[in-house]
Amino acid sequence: MSGTRRRTGPLSPFVEHYRDLLRGLGYRSETIRGMVKVLGQLDRWMISNAITASNLDATQLDCFLAYRRADDYRQSPHRRGLRLLLDMLIEMHVVAPLPDDPLTNTEVLLDDYRQWLIEDRGLAEATVHRYERSARKFLLTGSDAGSVDPTALTGSDVSGYLLAEAGRCSVGAVKGRVAEMRALLRYLFVHGMTPTLLSGAIPPVAGWRETSIPRYFARDDVDALLDTCDRSTALGARNFAMLMLLSMLGLRCIEIARLELDDIDWRSGHLRVRGKARRIDTLPLPHEVGDAVAGYLRDGRPHTTDRHLFQTYRAPIRGIPPDLLSDVVRRACQRAGLPPAGAHRLRHSVATTLLSEGVALADISQVLRHHDLATTAIYAKVDLASLRTVAQPWPGALS
Repeated sequence: MSGTRRRTGPLSPFVEHYRDLLRGLGYRSETIRGMVKVLGQLDRWMISNAITASNLDATQLDCFLAYRRADDYRQSPHRRGLRLLLDMLIEMHVVAPLPDDPLTNTEVLLDDYRQWLIEDRGLAEATVHRYERSARKFLLTGSDAGSVDPTALTGSDVSGYLLAEAGRCSVGAVKGRVAEMRALLRYLFVHGMTPTLLSGAIPPVAGWRETSIPRYFARDDVDALLDTCDRSTALGARNFAMLMLLSMLGLRCIEIARLELDDIDWRSGHLRVRGKARRIDTLPLPHEVGDAVAGYLRDGRPHTTDRHLFQTYRAPIRGIPPDLLSDVVRRACQRAGLPPAGAHRLRHSVATTLLSEGVALADISQVLRHHDLATTAIYAKVDLASLRTVAQPWPGALS
C-alpha cells in the first residue's frame, strides 16, 4: 500500500512538552492548538532551511516571522509563543543559552545597588525599580563627559543634575528625584565610594506640605463599587475579594499582590500581611472579608501551582501585579458612575470612616500600620465639622 508519511522535523520531539508547558501556563485549548500549529509551521521552515533544533535562536525566529509576513499568511504567530518555545528548549538544554554581555563597572554597581535596596532597605519591587532607574539615568547621563565616576563625584554634580531635573518636572516629581538621589548617595557613602555623604549638597525643594485634603469614597460609594462585581463569574469573585481587602482592611496594593495561600489562618481568623520595609503584621480577618476570599478560592481561582492568593486570568497565569488593583478600582468606578480613582483612595476611605466613628488617630495609625503618627495626622483635616469648633476667628474679619 502506497502513501506519504508526514516528515518529521527537528521540533517534532518537543511538541508534547510545548503543549504541556502551555497548559501549565493557563492557555485555553483553542489557543494551544493555534500555537502548536505555528510550531509545526516553524518545524517545516527549519527543514527547508536545514536548521537543527540546537541552532534555533532569536535571530532564526525573526527570520521565520519575516518569512511568514512575506508569504502573506492570514494569521501572524505571536512572538510571545515563539519566545516561550525557545526558553523551553534552553531549559531542556537543547539550545545553548546566549552568553551574557560583559557588564560595565556602572552595570555592576547598579546591580549591587539593586540588591542593597532589596536586602538592606527592604523596599517594594516597584520602589526598587524606580530608584534603580533614577540611579541609572544619573550615573549614565548625569555628566557631559558620559558616565559618572562615583569616586570623583562632587556636590556640584549632584545639585546641578537635580536643578536640571527641576527645570522640566513638577514639584512632586522633583521631590521624588531628591528621595531617589539621597538613597543612591547613602549607598555610595556606605560602600566607601564617596569619602563624604553628599546628600547635604541636595538643595531643598520648595513647596508647602500637607496642603491638600485626602480624597476618599463615601460609604455609599464604596458599597456601589462592591455591587458592580458579578460574583457569579470567576473574574467578578476575584475582584470582589480584592475590593473587600482594600475597603475593609485598607491594605496597600503591593500587600494584596504579595498575599499567599499560607498567609490565611482560617482556624484563628487571621491574615498575615507583608508590608513596607519587610514588616510582617498579623491582622484579624473580618467575617465578610473571609467569606469573599473563600468564595473566590472555591469558585474563581485558576488551577495553578503558584502560591500567590490572587492570580491573573489571561495566560500566562501568574500572581497579579500590584498595578492591577488600581485598574480594577477604576473599572468599578466607571461601572458605578463614579469619577475615576485608584486603589489607594479606598485606603483613605478606611481611615476617614474610622475617624467619623470617633476612633482616635493613634488607633487609626495602628490599623493602617503607619510607622509615624504624623502620616495619620493628615486625616484630621477631613473632619471639617470638628475643626470648625476649634477654629479661631480670622483677625479683622467681620463678625
